[in-house]
Amino acid sequence: MSKSSVLKTLAFVQHNDTRFAVGDFSPVLSVFSYHELSTTPSPFLLLDHIGPGRLLPGRPPGGVHEHPHRGFETVTIVYAGELEHRDSSGGGGLIGPGDVQWMTAAHGVIHRELFSPGFAATGGPFEMVQLWVNLPAADKMNPARYQSLSATQIPCITLPDDAGQVRVIAGHWNGTHGPADTHTRMNVLDVRLAAGAQATFTTEDGDTALVYLLAGRLRLSEVDVLEEQAMAVMSAHGTEVAITAEEGSRLLVLTGAPLGEPLNGHGPFVMNTYDEILQAYEDIKAGRLIIL
Repeated sequence: MSKSSVLKTLAFVQHNDTRFAVGDFSPVLSVFSYHELSTTPSPFLLLDHIGPGRLLPGRPPGGVHEHPHRGFETVTIVYAGELEHRDSSGGGGLIGPGDVQWMTAAHGVIHRELFSPGFAATGGPFEMVQLWVNLPAADKMNPARYQSLSATQIPCITLPDDAGQVRVIAGHWNGTHGPADTHTRMNVLDVRLAAGAQATFTTEDGDTALVYLLAGRLRLSEVDVLEEQAMAVMSAHGTEVAITAEEGSRLLVLTGAPLGEPLNGHGPFVMNTYDEILQAYEDIKAGRLIIL
């Protein structure tokens, strides 16, 4: 740590034991949402951990069928299994282990996310996360967009001494930049650490910093330990997040500049005002989005 760097400290741990189903996806753990934390994790809105689970072979492709979104982006990272995405902007495709889809709903999109026909036929283990990223008010009514980021496109930095790997999906880490095109400054890092390994993640003073632990056990300080399927919300003050893995761990590190704007969301829409939410429902009813 340089002389000018200051470690961010743990503000609180977000932990939720409730599992549920989203369409045919089950179990789903709601790690956090803006309904609970409001603008605290801005620009991030929601994180769902889907699985780990196992799909029995020979079932019809299931998942979440046609539904609308407006005002934000969905980021889906697949660890196991295979999804097929289609949306009313023309975006879509298959994403498998290591792949990421970054869908910008913006003005509005209707989409579906299903297990692919091939994966539904063979069955097998599945695990993924879906992150919602808020858009600044100036970009909420832009045209929809879809980014398909294959595993081969996402740079993967191997840490010295087989200590682990850092995949840079968005933003940068140690001079390596991720392929995702974002509307605001943020880092989305998919990290694996071996037992005993240490890593430091740098951001700017005042930035949001979240660490979600999919599996394993992490130490954040001499007194702060993070157990699996819990999320550390770090202090705004400071520029570095230092982590030590007490056992082999898989985690997401999310940092970014808070938007500092009003937040109003309902169901599949996240806007800035209640009137904008009402308008979104009116636009859906009036057919102002392309139907699949």
